[in-house]
Amino acid sequence: MTPVTWLRTSYWVGAIADAVVGILTLVPSRMGETEFRYPMGLAATVALGWTVLLLWADRKPVERKGILLITVFPVITGLLVSGVYSVASGLLPVARIIPSSVVGVFLIVLMLYSYWNAGNLGRE
Repeated sequence: MTPVTWLRTSYWVGAIADAVVGILTLVPSRMGETEFRYPMGLAATVALGWTVLLLWADRKPVERKGILLITVFPVITGLLVSGVYSVASGLLPVARIIPSSVVGVFLIVLMLYSYWNAGNLGRE
């Protein structure tokens, strides 16, 4: 694959992951207690907004490759740290964060590789 193809793959895989999270977060049975519905709605809005941002970056993949770094840190890294905190504080069992952690690590590797692989493309 070419460096641009790697970038575009990263944008689309990230956008699809965010869209899935955004939609799942809006499912009433997943939202939990009434007091969690507002923050879950906020989370869904951010996830769906990030979906749009990644698709926007795909329109000019080389020029907007920095979006991948912002997606890795603080977004994905922050989500992973939140998962670890949830387990360490006893809020969630470790089995509950394994799937999202695997996806998160995969996305970090894919996005960092794509960014690095693009190297100096687009620089004058």
